[in-house]
Amino acid sequence: MSMILFFAAAASDAEPMMEVTGQAASVAIEILILTLLVATAVSMIRMRQLFGVAMLSGIYSLLSAAFFVALDAVDVAFTEAAVGAGVSTVLVLSGIALTAKREMPVDRRRQLLPLLIVFVTGGALVYSTIDMPAFGDPQAPANAYVGAEYIAQTPQDVEVPNIVTAVLASYRGFDTLGETVVVFTAGLACLLLLGTTLRGGGKGGRD
Repeated sequence: MSMILFFAAAASDAEPMMEVTGQAASVAIEILILTLLVATAVSMIRMRQLFGVAMLSGIYSLLSAAFFVALDAVDVAFTEAAVGAGVSTVLVLSGIALTAKREMPVDRRRQLLPLLIVFVTGGALVYSTIDMPAFGDPQAPANAYVGAEYIAQTPQDVEVPNIVTAVLASYRGFDTLGETVVVFTAGLACLLLLGTTLRGGGKGGRD
């Protein structure tokens, strides 16, 4: 009996340690994925071969999907993997087939204005996050009002165990349908444009 109590006490003491270890591992994985994202983005900026840029773009989308999975946003990860790594890569490769394989040289002075716009936009986005509630704050509007209502009513209203699926497919069903139509229309328009150009012979320029 004393041995059973000893092992039970040891297991209860080990649970907090295992939880801390799991959190540390999650943070390490997120930092690793973010590091790979930065490295991929820098490689895309420095590369001049458009095919390589398209491949790196697909890798960036897959890494983003993995990061969303690490954040428990599986629905967003599925969308990023399907649209970002799948459809977008195919459309970019189709566009490259109609153009040169390497990026044309650009005067460095013409790059200053776009770079300035990027920094200003990024600074504005970072500044806008100052007033956001803390991550996981139970008193945040999303958690205190609508989120709590979804959690309480989903088992009775939708009878779906996954609350995210219930929100996307039921509570926001028309919104999800509209997003699907927009993505489908954009992809169809790109395919029509690429098909018209291919029938016309594409771009006859050299690399």
